[in-house]
Amino acid sequence: MSEQVNDGKRGFLKTAMLGAGASAIGAAAPGPVLAQMLETNIPETSVLAKIRKEGVINVGYAQTGPWFYKDAKTGELGGIYKDVVDMLAKEIQIKVEWKEVTFANSTVALRRGDYDLFGSSLVYLVQRALVVNYVGPLYSKGVLFLIHKDNADRFKTAADLNHPDVTISVTTGASEEPRIPLLLPAKPKVITTTGQITLGAEPVRAKRADAWISGDSDVILFAKRNESWAVALDPTHPLDRRPNTWVIRYGDQEWKQFLDFWCTYLVVNGEIERLFKHHMEKLGAA
Repeated sequence: MSEQVNDGKRGFLKTAMLGAGASAIGAAAPGPVLAQMLETNIPETSVLAKIRKEGVINVGYAQTGPWFYKDAKTGELGGIYKDVVDMLAKEIQIKVEWKEVTFANSTVALRRGDYDLFGSSLVYLVQRALVVNYVGPLYSKGVLFLIHKDNADRFKTAADLNHPDVTISVTTGASEEPRIPLLLPAKPKVITTTGQITLGAEPVRAKRADAWISGDSDVILFAKRNESWAVALDPTHPLDRRPNTWVIRYGDQEWKQFLDFWCTYLVVNGEIERLFKHHMEKLGAA
């Protein structure tokens, strides 16, 4: 039995192109990018090939601690997924250009081509998955409610909010917005805020809403930072746990496959869990 390995078409094309280059008088050897394409068959149209060639990736983000946040004093970006993007860039030797958006227009800007990766915490929704391609996932996230401490005796669990006389605040574009009818079928009133996620807590502080619904880590951090009036409702029992990860555009299988296994790698080796604990402690939740 022969032990020779047949490279197939890839090996043939590689040999032919390299041979043609070597035989030409004064011809230069293929550059690093061409050599990588010959070795991997990654199409030049893929984001993966483009960012390696250009040496830079455009990444969109929206703020929600501990996943992605900006220091109010220095303007420096930080967070779990910010660190992960930096790790990815270091591994493939490229730079990152950041573009801040709100969650409400995050997927629109991605599809428009403003950036090639939305690198903040984007919780899974079927409606989102119809227009953007989720990768990973990197983590999972539940939802909690934040209430005013003056209502702590009135509301003990999420079930206490399931009443038509209750008013719920939610940020426009947040994944929790379309989930409210499923979590609270008694149809409480809903008011929305625009902008960054934590602005949804303002109506609760002003007592124009009974509760703010958001991601579990968002609510826990906000309550810790605003202990004078804010209370996380039943924080040990988050609801509606869903994948929490990055998104890209549809139609780029090589980029998708690369990121899928990158995410798996970080989850399996415990890096995401380590970063979660680090940033929760850094922001004062522990």
